[in-house]
Amino acid sequence: MADKKIAITTPFIKLDNFLKFAGVCSTGGEAKIVIKDEQVTVGGETCIMRGKKLYPGDTIEVGGQFFTVEDSPR
Repeated sequence: MADKKIAITTPFIKLDNFLKFAGVCSTGGEAKIVIKDEQVTVGGETCIMRGKKLYPGDTIEVGGQFFTVEDSPR
């Protein structure tokens, strides 16, 4: 399955905010649980840090969904 590309307009986005922005989670509390339960990988590695900074080029996988952070054209 192809990655869904998510464009950000800031230099980075924190993991919990990314999950909400990408539509994976509807609330911050839900994002916190998904991350804490080790259901998220960043760059192929399990990540349990809610505040992990994601930059353009980073890849995220959650529940079989794959995402790539992209820099938004300015």
